[in-house]
Amino acid sequence: MSNDPLIQYLEMDGEERYDYFLDAVVEEREVWILVNGDNHFLKIVSEEDSVSYLPVWPAEAFAVDYAKGTGDLAPKAISLPDFFKKWVPGLTRDGLEVGVFPGAQSELWITAPEELQRDLKEVLSGAF
Repeated sequence: MSNDPLIQYLEMDGEERYDYFLDAVVEEREVWILVNGDNHFLKIVSEEDSVSYLPVWPAEAFAVDYAKGTGDLAPKAISLPDFFKKWVPGLTRDGLEVGVFPGAQSELWITAPEELQRDLKEVLSGAF
């Protein structure tokens, strides 16, 4: 593994990144997404897997790294309460999944918004 902590996390497999994501988000109380100049969030449509998802990251640095070379995308924080109250119902209504912590590998943990919320709340309940 590299000495750069960012690279170390990005090289983890999907499940390891998912676990890291849960812990980091619970600690920081925010989820990071990418938005364009019009404040529209990045949505990825995978024709191959027939799934559309919102990619999310546990910290700004990971979102910035993912957006390198895109030019028009910028990181945006969503507080955990807002994510639970507004984003989970909205994503569910729109039929979007959540792509948790895209990394260097093509492997990605894609989950339903409600499942991610449940997992985050489970970690939250054990945090105190």
